[in-house]
Amino acid sequence: MNALFLIADGFEDIQFFCLWNRLREDSVRVTLASPQGTSVTGLRQCVVATHTPIREVNPTEYELLVIPGGYSPEKLRLREEAVDTTRTFMDEDRRVVIVGHAAQLLITAGSINGRRLTASREIRDDIRAAGGLYRDEAVVVDGALISGRGTEELPELCRKMMAGLNVRS
Repeated sequence: MNALFLIADGFEDIQFFCLWNRLREDSVRVTLASPQGTSVTGLRQCVVATHTPIREVNPTEYELLVIPGGYSPEKLRLREEAVDTTRTFMDEDRRVVIVGHAAQLLITAGSINGRRLTASREIRDDIRAAGGLYRDEAVVVDGALISGRGTEELPELCRKMMAGLNVRS
């Protein structure tokens, strides 16, 4: 199993590390992609070396897309290659896990119309304006899309993510 993370400076450190470590515990191969393919710095100043620039990613090589929150999604939505990658996963109804503000990238990709999801409360109006069906719940599963409201919901989000991958949780 191959998973792709899209991250940029300002990612929510706890969300990233929790999801990344949980996947690696079950031997999921994880690729970290950033706009430049270099190191990125999280909100709590953790520095993460990424593997590749997003423009070099082939989405067909991955079964899972993970997008942590923080300020990273706001930066990623300005990068057409990140928007295209996200749109590909959503259009092909492939597994996508988002948390916190990550729904911003899906909004820009035009991929949430009619989809049930949760996110940070600060962007609920943006979700509704884009046609999404915002739920103020810890974790929402809508087909291949698994969304978590925030950091406090990471244990449940990880359980749902792993169950959706048919990997032990």
